[in-house]
Amino acid sequence: MTVSYELPRFVIAQPAKGGATRYYWTLPGYYRKLRCTLHKQHETALGADFDAMAKKAAVLNGLFDEWDAARLGEPATSELGAAPGSVDWLFRTYKASNAWKEKVSKRTRPDHDRTIAILCNIVTKKGARIGGYNIKAITPKSADKLYEKIRDTPKRKGKTQRPRVAEKVVAIARKAWKVVRRLHPGLFDADVPNPWIGVEMTRRTKATKPAVTRDDVYAFAWGAIERGHAEAAAAAVICFEWLQRPENVLAGYVTWSGYRGVNAPNAILIEHHKTGEKVLHPLQAPGADGKPVLFYEEAEEVLAQLPKRGVSIVLRAYENGTVKAWDAMQMARLVKGLRAPLGLPDTFTLDACRHGGMTELEEAELTDGQGRALSGHRSKAYEGYAKRTERRALAATRKRHAHVLAMAVADGVTPAKNYEIPDQGEIAEQSQGEHHPKFG
Repeated sequence: MTVSYELPRFVIAQPAKGGATRYYWTLPGYYRKLRCTLHKQHETALGADFDAMAKKAAVLNGLFDEWDAARLGEPATSELGAAPGSVDWLFRTYKASNAWKEKVSKRTRPDHDRTIAILCNIVTKKGARIGGYNIKAITPKSADKLYEKIRDTPKRKGKTQRPRVAEKVVAIARKAWKVVRRLHPGLFDADVPNPWIGVEMTRRTKATKPAVTRDDVYAFAWGAIERGHAEAAAAAVICFEWLQRPENVLAGYVTWSGYRGVNAPNAILIEHHKTGEKVLHPLQAPGADGKPVLFYEEAEEVLAQLPKRGVSIVLRAYENGTVKAWDAMQMARLVKGLRAPLGLPDTFTLDACRHGGMTELEEAELTDGQGRALSGHRSKAYEGYAKRTERRALAATRKRHAHVLAMAVADGVTPAKNYEIPDQGEIAEQSQGEHHPKFG
């Protein structure tokens, strides 16, 4: 006798190796065209166990019904209209707070959303989502168990754990609990501290972020220009030379008006959105013979290859004539597609370009103050006794430029004729000068 089971709505069955059947939740194209994104926000591979699949499908279908009700103007009853005090409500409130708007960048928000969804969409043995639980039910003991469950249920084949993902869940949940508890203290148990504080996490060896070399950056830049991708070339150079974060480059924070502009014709203005710092990087200064020394001559040659499409230096032009800011994922795919033909390592990314520039600052043996003057990093200890001034930035630039030239000499390359590498005493003397009245 054959027993047949009716599949839940939107679920399809696919044969797998060994005769097994795997289940998938598939959102119809009609609703995708209506901009329903549940299939992107949640795990849609439901596994091979029928009972477990049915529970997961019930959760997804419940979320779909809520989305559909909201689309039709009906009152919400689940996650989208989560009752005050639920875990879903807590994260929704957190994402509406100033803490989220001011501290979580647009670049990282999608990743935060995915991490939050991992926690909220955990299904208990009773078939209930964690997102639907009251926040008072999340005790320190249950937070430990949730961390362990996430850590020990990897999604990638061949992996036995995912400690980094579990760490991110704990960090984001800890912050959300802190923010929302301050805003709505009456909805929390006064006798129970933030349950995510003190969660014991597995120690892991954190990978060192890759950093590419100056040679790699310019090999990429000229190779990209040769292939018609001057914007990618400029982005790599800006990240390396002027240490701007990739998301800020692509979002248009470096502008033509800030490059040798009216107010600073011999500098480029780099804005660091994360820290709020605006750094004027000197592009030239008088040399020993009175002629100008160009600190970033090759970088400026790269920028000269860019068409001026708008206010921002790095913009993307489409075939229909529209011009927009680059999407970070689109640029990442472009860089990935270019690096292999150019013989560059798999670690070559815009982020690695910026880290390469930071590494060069260290190799140039800049002081802490000089390094911060160029990178735009903040430090409470540093803020008390030093300021990032134009004069300090110039001294730092001279020192970095001297390092680059010294390395060129070591490699058998003749440096610029109108530049004498200053000794360390001269550089130190320059860095101790008075603060510039405009930038002090």
